[in-house]
Amino acid sequence: MTRSARRTRRTTRTLHVAGVGAAALLALSACSSSDDTSDSSGSPKSSSSAKLSGTVTVFAAASLKESFTTLGQDFEKAHPGTEVTFNFGGSDTLAASITGGAPADVFAAASPKTMAIVTDKNDAATAPATFVRNQLEIATLPGNPDKIASLKDLTKSGLKVVLCDKTVPCGAAAQKALDASELQLTPVSYEQDVKSALTKVELKEADAAVVYKTDVKAAGDKVEGVEFPESADAINDYPIALLKDAPNAAAAKAFIELVQSPEGQKVLTAAGFLQPAS
Repeated sequence: MTRSARRTRRTTRTLHVAGVGAAALLALSACSSSDDTSDSSGSPKSSSSAKLSGTVTVFAAASLKESFTTLGQDFEKAHPGTEVTFNFGGSDTLAASITGGAPADVFAAASPKTMAIVTDKNDAATAPATFVRNQLEIATLPGNPDKIASLKDLTKSGLKVVLCDKTVPCGAAAQKALDASELQLTPVSYEQDVKSALTKVELKEADAAVVYKTDVKAAGDKVEGVEFPESADAINDYPIALLKDAPNAAAAKAFIELVQSPEGQKVLTAAGFLQPAS
């Protein structure tokens, strides 16, 4: 073979090997691209938000209505395809419904005592966690025409006062404050939840009611709030728990996380709730 022929043969082999290598590199690159599950930062892509769907049913104390409604809307925006439905009412009534078999995912009560109704029946899937606290306040008619300035003033003759039922957390707290002050008060009615008690004043069917600060704030100019020092000894802790056999446990856990998150706590404190005791 001449020198020229050998040189031509070596060139052909070199080009062939280079072509095979380039093809292999392109194939490897394509394979890598199709299997890539990382975002631009190199972290694995998350599809957890896509996994949350369906309805989350939350049973919550009536005093949580405004703040939880806001949090429910925030949750639905963050997780398209989900819907949060609420059953607001007296915590004792809600607890009885849960132990009676009512389908629900989350229970947020206005006191540990009413939460215990559920946990004692082993109807909670997680240990209850306190997420906020609430303090009592006197709601009067706008302008406070009866000049109510203290808890003792509610015992004035002829004054129409409404309390929550003693089995309801707000009623139990009010009774605790009255007992500590050695005051006796006979209300014109006992209401099954705090919103019902407040409504009596809003409709001018009562002169005053002992409710939560959050409810006075939510009512705006429909009522006037009067603070009283005895309320500091009757602050209610609010526990929340995932329920046993929750129909939508995954989304329910995410909702509870939202409630406990800095974003959720911001909504709750803006409504007048107190932070959990450290």
